Amino acid sequence: MKAAIRTSLSFLAVYGLSLLTAQTCLAGSVHLAVASNFSAPIKQLATEFEITSGHTVTLSFGSSGKFYAQIQHGAPFEIFLSADQAKPAALEEQGMVVPASRFTYAIGTLVLWSSQPDLVDQSSNVLSQQGFNKLAMANPRVAPYGVAAVQVLEALNLRQATESKWVQGENIAQTFQFVSSGNADLGFVALSQVIGIKTGAQAAGSAWIVPSEYHQPIRQDAVLLPNAEGNDAAKAFMDFLQGPTARTIIEAYGYKTS
Repeated sequence: MKAAIRTSLSFLAVYGLSLLTAQTCLAGSVHLAVASNFSAPIKQLATEFEITSGHTVTLSFGSSGKFYAQIQHGAPFEIFLSADQAKPAALEEQGMVVPASRFTYAIGTLVLWSSQPDLVDQSSNVLSQQGFNKLAMANPRVAPYGVAAVQVLEALNLRQATESKWVQGENIAQTFQFVSSGNADLGFVALSQVIGIKTGAQAAGSAWIVPSEYHQPIRQDAVLLPNAEGNDAAKAFMDFLQGPTARTIIEAYGYKTS
């Protein structure tokens, strides 16, 4: 009887090791190019995906414009999460994405933010009153959130009055750094970067969430790139990104998903 038990336990151990080995062999990796505004949620999304799938995720952050140029020149990314629709759509037209893979994964929210607690009064007053030295925004030539910032100032008839005070970051992450370091008094950033201010998770700073009617919707599209052909991890991540768990995480950072 004891011998039989030992044999059964040995079989189970070998069987379990075989399953673990099989899962390890099946696990893959995927490399994402991610717009800077989405850095906080994608880190949580990647962690959740790795836990549930066994795959690993590599993240690269930057401006959508720079990623667009890099992808055109053969950069080894497998998924592109842009801060707009235009660049993924342009790649699609050029035949540089997996057909029918493009979808909107998030709709961004723009916020005027200052690290000073009393500078922004949850309205555009600080802009019209010119009560600031420097106004930071992402470079509108390469960053969709910069385009939206300019549209807001034009809607408020304040572009000409404020333009001499603009400080442009290469991307929304650098723009946030300008404001958080005090090099700019305030700036247009993504709500996801300062979501703690609205939830009470952090006390510093003041913000005005810009009404959506002041700028065109910041629809952010994802595409599967040709490097991902045959990569099950990349395809699994795209499925995960469209699922309920991902939507809950994305919305928690101040984005809309529909």
